[in-house]
Parts: sequence; C-alpha cells; structure tokens
Amino acid sequence: MRSLNKLGRGECAVVSRLSATGSLRRRLQDLGFTEGEHVECVAVSPFGDPGAYLIRGAVIALRGEDSAAVELIEAKEQPWD
Repeated sequence: MRSLNKLGRGECAVVSRLSATGSLRRRLQDLGFTEGEHVECVAVSPFGDPGAYLIRGAVIALRGEDSAAVELIEAKEQPWD
C-alpha cells in the first residue's frame, strides 16, 4: 500500500482507507476521498507540494501532509477511459 502523496503525475489508484482522524478525516471524506473511489494525480507543483488530484470529476489540491493520510491500492483500470 502507498499513500496519495506518493502517486506520480498520470498515475491512478483506488482509495483504500483514511488514516486521518478528526476534522482532517471529515474534510477528506467531504472532498470525495472515500473507500473505493478512483483517484488520478493530474499535477504536482515543482517542489512536490501540493499535488492536484482528479476524484469524482473534480480536481482537488492537497498539501503533502494531508494527502499522506489517504492510503491507496492499485487500480486495475481507469474508470474514465
């Protein structure tokens, strides 16, 4: 398993679970980072933080420390192809 902040530009994965608690967990869930959702890294800033991720048809920018709380598993296919 790897975390969202380790996803490279153009790579896709599936959200496995959130390791965050409290308000950060709730914020990530509200943004669409829930179990089973496909996510794609669409951009990473030149210094690597923040990253931009496509999830549920929206592009969301997250800081590295926040995206580290999203654990991923490998996607078998991209749902939007």
